[in-house]
Amino acid sequence: MNRSQIEKISKALADETRLRIFESISRCGHLTCGELVTMRGVTPATVSHHLKILSEAGLISCRRNGQFVYSETVPGTVERFTRTLAKMARGKKSQRR
Repeated sequence: MNRSQIEKISKALADETRLRIFESISRCGHLTCGELVTMRGVTPATVSHHLKILSEAGLISCRRNGQFVYSETVPGTVERFTRTLAKMARGKKSQRR
């Protein structure tokens, strides 16, 4: 994972609302925007904005099923992110992919 990806993920998770949305999706497996609005008490536009940032960081993926778009986490991204941070903490140079 390269430095740009690490920065993008870090920035995405640094926002309290996005972190709460990511936690909710992780806990439930998958959620729609409407379900997140109900759970988090924020506007649909705000949820959509945060989902876009989480998606661009590779933390979630979105899939359409009929009229609903379901968001679900991408565990592989989190695993690569934590492995890279662990290497950095041990003083090893991260490998670029």
